[in-house]
Amino acid sequence: MSLKDRLIEQITLEGPMPLDAYMARCLLDPIDGYYTKNAALGADGDFITAPLISQMFGEMIGVWVAQTWLSMGSPSPVRLVEIGGGDGTLMSDILRVAERVPGLCKAVQVTMVEISPPLRALQAEQVPDAVFVPSLDGVAEDMPVIVVANELLDCLPARQFIRTETGWFERCVGLQAGALAFGLIPAGEDFIPPFETAIGDLVEISPAQTRLAENLALLIKNATGAALLIDYGRDTPETGDTLQALYRHQKRAPLEAPGAHDLTVWADFPAVAAVAAKTGVTVSPITAQRDFLARLGIETRHAALSERNRDQAEKLQRQYDRLMSPDQMGALFKVLGMAYPASVNLFALEAGGAGL
Repeated sequence: MSLKDRLIEQITLEGPMPLDAYMARCLLDPIDGYYTKNAALGADGDFITAPLISQMFGEMIGVWVAQTWLSMGSPSPVRLVEIGGGDGTLMSDILRVAERVPGLCKAVQVTMVEISPPLRALQAEQVPDAVFVPSLDGVAEDMPVIVVANELLDCLPARQFIRTETGWFERCVGLQAGALAFGLIPAGEDFIPPFETAIGDLVEISPAQTRLAENLALLIKNATGAALLIDYGRDTPETGDTLQALYRHQKRAPLEAPGAHDLTVWADFPAVAAVAAKTGVTVSPITAQRDFLARLGIETRHAALSERNRDQAEKLQRQYDRLMSPDQMGALFKVLGMAYPASVNLFALEAGGAGL
């Protein structure tokens, strides 16, 4: 029985399913979830991430890791953690930069937090010395940590609420003529609008994103260290439906093929930042990806690569533009950092930050 058939059967028996529950099943069902058996990345897959666009991205994150480690007093050992590491390219690029920083590679113990079996296998090929854990709970607090998470928040399920003339309703997945369909049920008494709204507005919230933010902040606080979150999303609270399904780089209907298509929502950076700040860690401003990468020195790196690989200059320029242009990833993607104690410097996340 397909995941779609099993969902129809469950909804028939139990009633409509909140959107976050539907997303979780589509992405993480132990038999047919997208990340359980599909997870197709890259040009030939369903979507492409920044580390697969250009080595420049991973190298700049490597510079951030090195700067952060130095500001922490160069602790040894230090646990370098990546959550949702894709095919392992980003961590591989980070470690290549680390080799150029005296003492860093010797100090680093790599931990990959990954729930997807196929992606875990790819990461093991790229980073053979890494320790693998299925969740952030598996990361010990016995040494300082530096955590990187690229395009993780958008994978975490969200709930949606719509304000009508008769009150708030929650968007759910139910059945219409035996097929999956979106519908509305009265919102629970526990729902409180996070900001001012008008009739007809749709509010999207992600308890999973804020829960991760709190757990990550507590890890940083208890172990000491810093974390970096990079994703496409909002930098100010606003309404709107951001749910999308992707298959072979094309948008598809979110209810069309449960488990076969990737489902994402925008990262809610204001909510993530607010929750992290409540734990007592230092939280950076929400920064556009283009500003963050620029402060780390990506323009200089691009020039050096182009000079050494003149036959690839046009390709390198396209890659650079993809990462930096406001109409591509440069403005849509945001960066948020957190650190503890306050002496740990969140380089490049405030004006004046510079590369090595």
